[in-house]
Amino acid sequence: MSVRDQQPDQESPDVETRQVVAAFDLDGTLTSGGSVWQFLVYIAGRARVLLAGLVDLPKLSIAAVAGGSANDSAKEALYLRVLRGRDASDVSRRAAEFGLSHFRSRVRTEVRDRLEWHKAQGHRVVVVSASPEIYVGAVAAELEADAVIATRLEVGEDGRLTGHYEGKNCRGPEKERRLREWIAGETSASANGTRSEPFVWAYGNSAGDLEMLREADVGVNVGRLGHLGKLRGFRSLTGVSGPDQPGTDAAATTLPS
Repeated sequence: MSVRDQQPDQESPDVETRQVVAAFDLDGTLTSGGSVWQFLVYIAGRARVLLAGLVDLPKLSIAAVAGGSANDSAKEALYLRVLRGRDASDVSRRAAEFGLSHFRSRVRTEVRDRLEWHKAQGHRVVVVSASPEIYVGAVAAELEADAVIATRLEVGEDGRLTGHYEGKNCRGPEKERRLREWIAGETSASANGTRSEPFVWAYGNSAGDLEMLREADVGVNVGRLGHLGKLRGFRSLTGVSGPDQPGTDAAATTLPS
């Protein structure tokens, strides 16, 4: 049985020697609510974004019900209408301003405190988000995270945004795939050439985080819906608080540091 197949309080003896990675979603996890619509309004103005939303209302309605690839397509359609042709450097600068302002006004302090606890333990911290990297990166820098994994926006040869993703929207299976890709690139080989896979914590709030939490050694549901949400099978934040935080349980204190 692998460590990932065991319960959090049943780790094998070698787990304390492994590096620890803590992956945090952004929207709804580190912050309250989403950020994409607000970002687009910040860049293009409310009227332009409302018009784009009305034009793509059928796609957006389907995405709200179906999720998955429909969500990916609907969001890209918005980017095409609002961002296509804009100077990438200018958008990046303004996006960073937006990201910091949005995060500081909407931060969920209890989740940020958990992230700070991981950092204090010497764990590697990664912000993993389906939102655009051009502002998620600014938030990750504010948090002094070790890395940011987020949706990339394609830039044409003319230095302007095309409105398309560069690669895929970083949600669901893609979020988990890119986190594992980053972990593989960061894992160093031992003297005998073998690699020790890090112990992974993952924090999320929605169905887009399901695969990331499912594949982590410990997945934590910080969603507001609790037992009614898509992540109801995972531990809650209070169930895995650190030794110096409220809600400590025996399992949390035995996990690697």
